[in-house]
Amino acid sequence: MDFPDSDHYKYGFSVPERTVKETGLGLSSSVVRQISEIKGEPAWMLDFRLKAYGLFTESSQPKWGPDLSALDYDAITYYRKSTEAAVKSWDDLPPEIRETYDRIGVPEAEKDFLAGVSAQYESEVVYESVQKELTRQGVIFCDMDTAVKKYPEIVREYFGTLVPPSDNFSSALNSAAWSGGSFVHIPKGVKVTLPLQAYFRINSESFGQFERTLIIAEEGSFVHYLEGCTAPIYRTDSLHSAVVEIFVKKGARVRYTTVQNWSGNIYNLVTKRAKAEEDAVMEWVDCNLGSKVTMKYPAVILAGRGARGEMLSLALAGKGQHQDTGARMIHLAPDTHSRIISKSISKNGGRSSFRGDIRIAKNATGCSSSSVCDALILDKDSRSDTYPSLSSHASDARLAHEATVEKIGEEKLFYLASRGLSPQEAGGLLVNGFIEPVVKEIPMEYSIELNRLINLEMEGSVG
Repeated sequence: MDFPDSDHYKYGFSVPERTVKETGLGLSSSVVRQISEIKGEPAWMLDFRLKAYGLFTESSQPKWGPDLSALDYDAITYYRKSTEAAVKSWDDLPPEIRETYDRIGVPEAEKDFLAGVSAQYESEVVYESVQKELTRQGVIFCDMDTAVKKYPEIVREYFGTLVPPSDNFSSALNSAAWSGGSFVHIPKGVKVTLPLQAYFRINSESFGQFERTLIIAEEGSFVHYLEGCTAPIYRTDSLHSAVVEIFVKKGARVRYTTVQNWSGNIYNLVTKRAKAEEDAVMEWVDCNLGSKVTMKYPAVILAGRGARGEMLSLALAGKGQHQDTGARMIHLAPDTHSRIISKSISKNGGRSSFRGDIRIAKNATGCSSSSVCDALILDKDSRSDTYPSLSSHASDARLAHEATVEKIGEEKLFYLASRGLSPQEAGGLLVNGFIEPVVKEIPMEYSIELNRLINLEMEGSVG
């Protein structure tokens, strides 16, 4: 098996594996019990896991979408712990783990422009820090395992209610084997002005990472949550299967930004769902640059009058990659509004697919939704597909869908060349203009890095 296309993937390094505890290959009810025992979980969580495992054994992976036939679930390690406990100082991490985060740049980012950081390495969060001012305001930002023990009443009220184990194959698997992830609770009226960030790193070969994230924004609050993802390049495949549940209460606003830069040997199967109550705003900003396969369709359930949902997504599919991404907007209440803007780039034989699902219930009067899907194909071997689904049972709904597929035109390249730009510079300028509607919504420090990564990926693709 050849290595994935990795000429410009700077995060593909690995450090020696460090293991405190781990399970063997494959998943079974005994492995599920072992994970729960290692974590010291209450009985109700073990029961949740075992029921989810039963659903997982009875279900099958989807037959639609990308080809998952090469994914061997019995050849994966489902839990590996690399430290005894999370620390609050980077200096307290084991040297090899600290080196990883230093090379990625997370400590520097925390110092410069973040309100809190959670860093997950393999199955467990190894570092957590939150500004003292947020703690004084009552903001809770911790790993999900800690939340199960310290805030059980809140967790039990919300955990698995938006994305139950029965929802799909990946949610059943995650619910059985979940570990790590983030728990965020923003009190009523509190606005967190700087982003909170979680960083997920897979270092091992043939490994499965199954983080679980739960965010609750109480009435009138605001939070911006960022997540980043990387992994080394190996000859064998690994699996990342996450579940995210977000509750946006009356008049609250949540923005969830993902900059995914997995290596080309990762299967990335993710379920993300939010519920927006009256006058609430939920915004997904989703950037997918890496992985062998991505299947991810963040959803907003617009459950309260005047709620708004938005999805801005960017996918870049290179050699050996299939980025199957999209969004779902479910309008259940009157006067709700949603917008989807999707940008995809396919190069070197890569494939990008967009799946949009917009539904408007019968009593959801006065609603509107628009979907714009733009695809850029850079060579004859690449491919892009669009699968829109629009369903309305309300007579006055306003729905709009627009899709375009284009190549970088020779006339545009010629025009820019006549102004003194090289073909590579001209192509880069056109690509940056194409993705600008999404990139401009990301904090400046991240958008600069994202543009740099995209420009590296595009080297040699145009001109």
